[in-house]
This record gives sequence, C-alpha cells and structure tokens, in this order.
Amino acid sequence: MRSTEACYINRTFLEALGYTLPDTLTWDFIWEVSQAATAKDEEGNYLINGQKVMIPFIYKSTDNMMIQLLRQHNAGYSNDQGDILIFNDTTRDILKTVAAHAETGAFSTFKISSYPANFLNAGQCIFAIDSTAGATWMGPDAPLIDISEDKLVDFEVEIMAIPQVDPSAPQMISQGPSVCVFNKEDPQVVLASWLFAQYLLTNDVQISYACTEGYVPVTSKAQNSAAYQEYLSRCGEDNDEHYSIKIRASQLLMDNTEHTFVTPVYNGSASLRNAAGQMIEDVTKSVRRKKTVDDAFIDKLYADMTSLYRLDQLEIERREGAVSADLGPLPAASAALLGTLCMVWILIIVYILREARRKKKSSSR
Repeated sequence: MRSTEACYINRTFLEALGYTLPDTLTWDFIWEVSQAATAKDEEGNYLINGQKVMIPFIYKSTDNMMIQLLRQHNAGYSNDQGDILIFNDTTRDILKTVAAHAETGAFSTFKISSYPANFLNAGQCIFAIDSTAGATWMGPDAPLIDISEDKLVDFEVEIMAIPQVDPSAPQMISQGPSVCVFNKEDPQVVLASWLFAQYLLTNDVQISYACTEGYVPVTSKAQNSAAYQEYLSRCGEDNDEHYSIKIRASQLLMDNTEHTFVTPVYNGSASLRNAAGQMIEDVTKSVRRKKTVDDAFIDKLYADMTSLYRLDQLEIERREGAVSADLGPLPAASAALLGTLCMVWILIIVYILREARRKKKSSSR
C-alpha cells in the first residue's frame, strides 16, 4: 500500500481569519495564517475559537517535515551512496524558522502535544499534517474519533497536499508498509514467502486493505480495476467506508504520484531519519523552555545528533565496507531459488497458454 502526507484544514476558522485557501498551499501561507490564529483576548482566550487552547499548526511526523523541506529547497539530506548531507545552511534556516513560530505558540508537534486529529476535531488546530493513511480520524464527521463527543466542534474540513516551497514544482514523500523476501537456507521457505508476497499484490487483497484508510494500491492494475474505481466514485455517500476525506486522501496521492519521492535506504539510514525529526523536536522544545535558538545552539545540536545517532561512525563504517566488501559468487541456495522462481513462471505461462488453446478449441466446436 502507498500513502503520503496531507494537510487537513479547518476551513471554517481559516476563512473567519479573513483568508482564502490557495490552489496550492505554501509554507509562507501556513506560517502567516498560524501566526494570525495566535491572537488572544484580555482574558487569555484565543479569539478564533474562544478557548484557552489553540495550536494552529501541528505536524505528526517531524522526520518527514524536515526531509520534505530539504527536498523542496533542493538541499542535501543524503544520497544513494549513504553520504550524510543534512547538516547544511538550509537545515539551519529551517530550524530557525520552526523555532520562531514555535516560540509564539503557532507550531507544535505530535511528540510534544499529541495527535493532530484530536486538536483539529476539538477546534484547537487549523492545519494538521498527518498521513493520508490517517484520514478516517480527521474531521467532525470522521468514522474514528478519539475525543469525547462533547469536545467535538462542527467545522468544514478540507484536505490538501502538504505545503510547498515552490508551488510550480510540488514534492512530497511516498511511504507505506513494505514487504521484503529474505534469503534462507531452505529455498522452499523463500519460495513460500515470494508466493505470499504475490498474493498480497492481488487486486482483492490490495483493494480490501486500501478501502480501510487513505491508502492506494501499489499496482496500476488494482488502481484501475472496476472495483476500486467504483469505490472512489462513491466518495461521500456515507461517513464510514465512503467517508469523503478518506477517499479524497487516496485521490490526492494518485493525482500527485509523479510528485512523490523516496529517500535512500542503507544500513543506518533510519538513524539519519530519526536525527532529521529530532532536530525539529529539540528546537521546538527549547524555545518553549525559553532557550535561544541561534547559530551556537544549532552547531551544538548538529554535534549532539551526530553523536547520539552515531552518524559519523556510520559514514566511516560505510566507507570501510565499500573498500573491503567482496560478496563473492552467488550462494548455491540463492541460485537454486532463482532457478525455482524461473521454473514456476515457466509453468504458469505454459498453463495459461494451454488453457487458452483449450478454450479456443472448445469455442470452435
């Protein structure tokens, strides 16, 4: 299954602040609206909702936030060779921007505050960025609600692609669960795993799973099937299986597939991803504790992330491994597996051809 991130918006509050949603969200627009929503009355209530709580902009995955911002700025994060490029001036500017808006209370994160959907549905958030796979939790009519009914606020919910640096060249991350088949000593075990993976790729399995959330089938065959197209066409028929925001989340990803990207995967790439998000978490927490986020702070933060996640050691190990690695000949078990897979496909093709030939003879009679 494939998913991406989406921005779930309290359109009612946004328009009450005097703003109109653009065709494409930009970071500048979101920051501006979020700052406007922090205004309070003399009693400390937020003007926009009359409550004591309002976090205009909440981001679920700060890992993705940093990675996508760097990508949109054409700045370094990492590459296929495993080089760590994240500690650059663009990252520094991003952290300072985040700190400035976190200091005013305009921005927070899931790790610091809690689930964006809970604040959105309680009328305590305007922009909630979360996975399209979490669309069933977004909005006052969502089929899944994690707050008490008396806390719900009625509003018009909108869903859009994540904010962009350059609206003419949108970029967003591609994500979703992965299935890997590992080599084992027994080729029959590997073959069974491979057959199970093929089963997961059948239309029925993909579509059934995709209909539970804002996921999209990974094969174009399943996406274009009559069953899935019918599911999409029933958008908004009810607030359960055909909940409009959930189906629109799936459609958003399909409409933007060519704008998605994936990050390089290698030994240690998860540590770099964790560091990317942790830097946003750290600057957000620090300004809430009245600390100053300046160049000296960020220099120390870079050093702390490098040490905490052993990023310097990862690069050394990678370079040493690249010099000394000698994989040698293909193991006998792997060769046997490949031969078995080829034979399976040959038998499948032969069977299909024989069936087609048999049906042709039957019809000619």
